[in-house]
Amino acid sequence: MRIDIITCLPRLLDSFFAHSILQRAQQGGYVEVVVHDLRDYTADKHRRVDDYAFGGGAGMVMQIEPIARCIRSLQAERTYDEVIYMTPDGERLNQQTANSLSLKQNLIILCGHYKGVDERVREVFITREMSIGDYVLSGGELAACVLSDAIIRLLPGVLNDETSALTDSFQDNLLAPPVYTRPAEFEGHRVPDILLSGHEAKIDEWRHEQALERTRIRRPDLLE
Repeated sequence: MRIDIITCLPRLLDSFFAHSILQRAQQGGYVEVVVHDLRDYTADKHRRVDDYAFGGGAGMVMQIEPIARCIRSLQAERTYDEVIYMTPDGERLNQQTANSLSLKQNLIILCGHYKGVDERVREVFITREMSIGDYVLSGGELAACVLSDAIIRLLPGVLNDETSALTDSFQDNLLAPPVYTRPAEFEGHRVPDILLSGHEAKIDEWRHEQALERTRIRRPDLLE
C-alpha cells in the first residue's frame, strides 16, 4: 500500500510515522507513506497556499490551484483508489471503514487548514470526505495520522500477531473484553480464575460474555 499525504505543514507528520508500528510497517515494506508539502506546488513567490474568502468573513481559505497541481502530479504517476479530504463535516471514521480502506492499494489524504479548502476542490478531486469526530482541530494533519494508523495496523504482516486486530473493539460490533497480565494478584485484586484455568473454550466464552456486558453498559448503540 502507498499513502500520499498532502499538507502545508509537513513537519507536523515527521515524528508520528518515525516510531513504533508505523515505522516498522514502512521499514518492512508493507506500506509507503509519502508526505507532500503543498507549498511546493504554489506559483506564489511567498509560497502562500491560502487567500481571503469571496464574500468576506473571518478566516482564510486554501486555494484550489496548488492542490490541483499536487493531486494531478500524483495521479499522473499511478492510479489512486481514493482521494480523501479530512474535514469535520465528513463521514465519521469507524472500524469498518478502516477495514475497507486497508484493502486498497493507493490513497491520497488531503489535510485541510484555515477555514478549509475551496469548495471546488471537493467537487472536482475528492472522492471521500472523512472526519474523526464532531470537533474542529487546527488542521487535518492529526486526523490524517489517525486515519493512517487505523489503516496501516490492519495490513497483513504489520502486527506481530495478525489475529490481534481481529479481536479489537468494534471488529464484531462489540467492545473488547477486559485483559490482564502478571502479577496474578495485586494488592488484593486477583485476575479472574477462568483466565488462569487453561480451558480455552471457557475462556473464549467468558471473554465474549464480558465483551457483551461492557458493550451493553458503555455503547448500547452498537447492539441495536
